[in-house]
Amino acid sequence: MTIPRFVGRPDWYTTFNPETLAATGTALRWGVIATGGIARTVTGDLALLEDSILQAVSSRGESSAAGFATDFGFASYYYDGGPDGSSASGYLQLMADPEVDVVYIATPHGQHFDVAKAALEHGKHVLCEKALTITAAETRTLIELAQAKGLFMMEAVWARFVPGYQRALEIIASGEIGEVKWVRADLGFVAPKDESLRIWAPDNGGGALLDLSVYPLLWAWGTLGKPDKVAATGELTSFGVDAQNTMTLSYANGAQAQLISYLSSQGPSRVTVSGTLGYLETVDSLNNPGEIFISAPNGEKRTETFDYPGRGYTYQLREVTRCIQAGLTESTTMPLADSLAIMELFDETRRQIGVSYWNDTRTDL
Repeated sequence: MTIPRFVGRPDWYTTFNPETLAATGTALRWGVIATGGIARTVTGDLALLEDSILQAVSSRGESSAAGFATDFGFASYYYDGGPDGSSASGYLQLMADPEVDVVYIATPHGQHFDVAKAALEHGKHVLCEKALTITAAETRTLIELAQAKGLFMMEAVWARFVPGYQRALEIIASGEIGEVKWVRADLGFVAPKDESLRIWAPDNGGGALLDLSVYPLLWAWGTLGKPDKVAATGELTSFGVDAQNTMTLSYANGAQAQLISYLSSQGPSRVTVSGTLGYLETVDSLNNPGEIFISAPNGEKRTETFDYPGRGYTYQLREVTRCIQAGLTESTTMPLADSLAIMELFDETRRQIGVSYWNDTRTDL
């Protein structure tokens, strides 16, 4: 039985606990844009790579930029206005720094397009947090610019690279659980409903869909591929973003996936992939499973476990580093075509559940 696989395995994955820290080529000089929680987490893992140089960081305020630089040992830092009273934002000052090779963008979603576009225009390679942009049109514009400039760009869907996910895809592709007939995945938590918070703010692309849904979706995408149809429902807040959404994906072969993302309740945050011969489940984490459970057709039941350095982000950082060192402009595991197709799916989901952002009507693309 041949079972297709829709998310590739990186070429350097020789085992399911691959080496990610050892240098694979010339060191890259990194710039980090924003200093929030995810920036701190990813930068902590970036510092573990032997061929990474923490070159520069930018933030809106001087104290946050300086504090971040001190905490992680960056060579320089930038902030809005700068020490010379410049009117330039901190991130534009960083992008003008000739010592920076590649930028990691950790700003809120609503700023991704403008910041990534500026980075590409300044000749910098880009790793940008998910969601890459707010709309498919914005994503398409960035892809065209990156390709025209011959620069590497990748959406930071780190969960595609972690050992548990990659191993799960290998098991499924081997045919051990048979033909996949359905996938069920959920992810979420209770977030205080305050429109000023990044996760809710409409101007930042707030809501469960753009913040969380990429993770349940990656399990359907990796096992069943791009869906033929989506039917979506959602619960909206009084300020117009989704507190919860459900996407039911349908495929021409009859397979289905049900994906739920939520910011207003507690849930297991778990995946089940059901096949004609058995099934597979995540045990402890949907986006970085340290354990996966397999129920095979012969009655065998087993759990496989995985270790990883740092917080689990070194895998995507190794992929970015190796791609740039090799002169590649995109990753085969997180290709730009997938980023665009997923944003198109999210656009349609938002249309069905009634969520819109100002980006939907922008005319400057």
